Amino acid sequence: MELPFDLVPDQGIFLAAALVVAAFIRGLSGFGFSAIIILLASLVTNPLPLIPVIFACEIGMTAFQARGILPHVQWGKVLALLLGSAIAVFPSVALLARLDPDQVRIIIALLILVLSLLLLSGFSFGRVVGKQGNFLTGIGAGMANSAGVGGLVAAAFFSAQPIEAAVFRATMIVFLTGLDIMTLPVMGAHGLIGPDSVTAFLIAFPLLGLGVWLGSIGFSRISQSNFRRLVIFLLTALSIINVAKVIL
Repeated sequence: MELPFDLVPDQGIFLAAALVVAAFIRGLSGFGFSAIIILLASLVTNPLPLIPVIFACEIGMTAFQARGILPHVQWGKVLALLLGSAIAVFPSVALLARLDPDQVRIIIALLILVLSLLLLSGFSFGRVVGKQGNFLTGIGAGMANSAGVGGLVAAAFFSAQPIEAAVFRATMIVFLTGLDIMTLPVMGAHGLIGPDSVTAFLIAFPLLGLGVWLGSIGFSRISQSNFRRLVIFLLTALSIINVAKVIL
C-alpha cells in the first residue's frame, strides 16, 4: 500500500504509534493532540502538510467522545472562545503561509512556557473568568492554531481558574472541534489540503478510536487535583520540548 505524503513504511509505523499516544492524551485531558503529533511527526518528516490532517483527526475524535462530554460542556465559554478565534484564524493562517513556521512555533511555545511556569508557581485567577476573558483567549488560540497549538493557549487559560476536571475536558474538546472546523476551510483556500490529506485521515481514524478509548478510561480514574497537575505538566513539557527542538 502506498502511503500518503510519500512516507516510507518506517515513517508510517512511527506516525501510527504517535497517533495512538496523542489520542490517548486527548482522551485523558481534552487537549494536546495537535501539539504532540506535530512534535513527534517533526522527528521523521516535515509536519506542516500534516496539520490539516491533524485538525480533521481532532474533529473525528469528538465523535468518539460526544456522548460522554456533552453534559459537562459550558456553552457560554465555547461561544465566547469561538467568537474570538473567528477574528484571528483567517489572518493568522494567511500570515503563517508567508512566515517561517519554526519562528511562529517558538514564539508560541515561549509564551506557553511563561504561562506554565506561572501556573507551577501557584498562580491563579482565583475565580472563573467571564466572557471578555474567554473572548480574548479565543483570539490568542485562533492565532496559535495556525501553527497547530491553539489548544495550549486555551488550556493554560483554563488551568488558572477553579474549573472542574470534567468541565475543563469537555469544554476544551468542543472548543477545539469548533476551532478546527473554522481553520480547515481557510487552509484549503491556501492550497494546504489535497488527496493525500483525505487518505491520511482515513488511515488514522481507527487508531484515533483506540487512543481515545484508552484515554477516557484513564480520565475516569484520575482525581481532580491530579488532573490539574497533569494539565500543567503537559503544558510545561510540550512548551520546553518545542522550544528546545527549534533552538537545537
